[in-house]
Amino acid sequence: MNGTSQVVSSLVRLLLSSFTFSMKFCSRNILLRTSLKSHTLVFAINEINKNPKILPNVTLGFHISDTYYDARMTFRTALDLIFKSHMFLPNYKCATEKNLLAVIGGLSSDTSFHLMDVLVPNKLEVPSVYRMVPNENLQYMGIIWLLQHFRWTWVGLFVVDDNSGEQFLKILEPLIFRHGICSAFTKRIPKGNLMEDLINQFYDSSEIHISFPDCKASTVIMYGESLRILRLRTFMHSQDSGNTKNPLFGKVWIVTTQTDFILTGGTRGWDFQMFQGTISFAIHTKEVPGFREFLQNIKPARTERDGFLQNFWEQAFDCSFPDPGMPVMDDDTCTGEETLETLPAGLFEMHMTGHSYSIYNAVYALAHALHAMVLAGSKPKSKAVGNSVKLQSLQPWQVISSQQTLLISMTDDYMVSISFNNSAGETISFNDQWEISGGFDIMNLITFPNNSFQRIKVGSVAPHVADRKGITISENKIVLPLSVCNEYCHHGHEKKRKEGEKFCCYDCAPCPDGKISNQTDMEDCFKCPEDQYPSKNRSQCNPKIINFLSYEEPVGKGLASVTASFSFITTLVFATFIKHKDTPTVKANNRDLTYILLVSLLLCFLSSLLFIGQPGKVTCLLRQPTFVIIFSVAVSCMLAKTTIVSLAFMATKPGSRVKKWVGKKVSYSIAVFCSLVQLGFCTVWLSTFPPFPDLDMHSVNEEIIVQCNEGSVTMFYCVLGYMGLLAISSFIVAFLARKLPDSFNEAKFITFSMLAFCSVWLSFLPTYLSTKGKGMVAVEIFSILTSSAVLLGCIFFPKCYIILLRPELNKGLWFTY
Repeated sequence: MNGTSQVVSSLVRLLLSSFTFSMKFCSRNILLRTSLKSHTLVFAINEINKNPKILPNVTLGFHISDTYYDARMTFRTALDLIFKSHMFLPNYKCATEKNLLAVIGGLSSDTSFHLMDVLVPNKLEVPSVYRMVPNENLQYMGIIWLLQHFRWTWVGLFVVDDNSGEQFLKILEPLIFRHGICSAFTKRIPKGNLMEDLINQFYDSSEIHISFPDCKASTVIMYGESLRILRLRTFMHSQDSGNTKNPLFGKVWIVTTQTDFILTGGTRGWDFQMFQGTISFAIHTKEVPGFREFLQNIKPARTERDGFLQNFWEQAFDCSFPDPGMPVMDDDTCTGEETLETLPAGLFEMHMTGHSYSIYNAVYALAHALHAMVLAGSKPKSKAVGNSVKLQSLQPWQVISSQQTLLISMTDDYMVSISFNNSAGETISFNDQWEISGGFDIMNLITFPNNSFQRIKVGSVAPHVADRKGITISENKIVLPLSVCNEYCHHGHEKKRKEGEKFCCYDCAPCPDGKISNQTDMEDCFKCPEDQYPSKNRSQCNPKIINFLSYEEPVGKGLASVTASFSFITTLVFATFIKHKDTPTVKANNRDLTYILLVSLLLCFLSSLLFIGQPGKVTCLLRQPTFVIIFSVAVSCMLAKTTIVSLAFMATKPGSRVKKWVGKKVSYSIAVFCSLVQLGFCTVWLSTFPPFPDLDMHSVNEEIIVQCNEGSVTMFYCVLGYMGLLAISSFIVAFLARKLPDSFNEAKFITFSMLAFCSVWLSFLPTYLSTKGKGMVAVEIFSILTSSAVLLGCIFFPKCYIILLRPELNKGLWFTY
């Protein structure tokens, strides 16, 4: 070696996990599954060797070995890496020109662990396991978040029947249960290492017995390395020709990063329709500049026997290279001019997959680690040759790495501290758990009839996020079925647990009265806010209508019209009495009390208008007190009239002492006193618990009633009770005086009016209490108008009849105070 160039052959060796039909055909049939990864390794090493900024004057070499998914072959390959010869000579350093410094392992975790047993001398002294994929727990949570995102609660599980499969179930099953998801079934795929096992199972699929008593699980989670999963595909392929529709078709498959869909030559005839729409978790990848062009320029040389590339070419294009110097005999001869772009994705992909991207980054991580050792002078001390560093003195256990499980054993923690930007523009670094930092891509598999497929990125799982915000999904790119034990409960229904079944299986019960559910699959219905009410189908809350007895609606208009009519009639009666004020009919039984009674009745009619329209502070404060005070004045006048009539006839008896009580002063005193008592009740009411505007949200389901809260209900019924007491007292006195002789005895008319008045208000109470909202207000207005009209009609209609139609009777009254 000279000082300008130093070749470190076999610096990096790649162990790519693959499989073969049988041991004697292994040289050909491993290639399709490993070719892209192998080309990625070559591409990365070529880039590094051409880059003067990384390991200048050092040329990296590599060697590719296969483990065949077999533990024995893995140990055999590991020993071959250590002793570098066809003979195992423990404790002897042979083939020094093959200086092994690192190992990039395969996709299988078992492969990495087997390598660790042989290659890593002491796993506890230094960090020896570096992973080129993110933490596995992130993938578990990504699966949970994905299921939650699409609301899949009834899923099936397919796992390889080995230690890794059991570990997968041990972690995932409690997780899905804890997040409200149920497993419809769990099927284990028998373990098998060699392709000849698959060929045997193709003809005898009884090893994998798959029964589906419940086919409602539209989503199936699949875990296992590619060769193991191929056993399931073998079974499915053998069932395709049957008449029975296979229950696994039409499912959504969720596969983990371990699974790769690249076929081998022996399986190139199989299609991917079974996996249409598959959602897979993939190691995050990004297109590396120049990689596609690198693949496009790969051509096998006809003059040179590159066994690896030629064997790959023959398997990929289903052709063969003739022996040198022999003529071309048939059409299946490889020309070497075929292009990799014409191959379907099932055989070869022209872009860097997640697995290839991790190999690419692993090579660069090792190169940067070695470069850091060179710059630091390295430990142990390296010997300089010119301007270069002699790396042969490094021992094999000083740098050991793998792809999925990156194995590193270094005296200095160069790998821990390595952080670099790759040519794709991403920063590559390791966390404190010796795992590469980053998340997962979520890919959707689109299949085509020509056995090809396309992987479309539809989302990602971000690290360092503890909830469902860590997953992003582009739903517009995928269409997926339901995967539940039963159909979702629609709006207006809630879940009802089925006895004896898993919690993911339930019935859907309609929401109870007054509750709704506005989302599918709700656990419980809920009540609407106070200002809203449930729709008829109980699926949403509608805003309540603010309601009160207004002048615009028919009832309000009708009552206002009646009020105006009776007020006008009362005014006409009052005018008539003023015009004929000197007639006996008007003067009879205290003309002034008659005037007061007429004014009171007019105000009673008008007071009903306080009950129409939107209640406010002033109207609520005035409506009930005004009404009861005016009515009390009217009834007090009636009581005063009947009392004076009774006292007058008692005073006519010889020697009666009652004569001094007969007069206007006594009648005024009775009217004023009785009215003042009611005024006192109202004063106490307004000074303690006065009425106020209020919103009734509950009386009418679809309305918010704007009403007047009476404040103190006790005081409200007290003033009504007192008014009733005055009416009853007036009725009793008038009833006793009804037969007294007189040309015009007013007492009998007062008796009828008080009887009708009491009947109206006795009917008012139960009706008032049984109605709600504006109906209650309408009942009270009706009672006010009716009772006032009764008094007006019974007392003043007979008098008006005499005054206007029978004037000859308007004379000779016996009692005219």
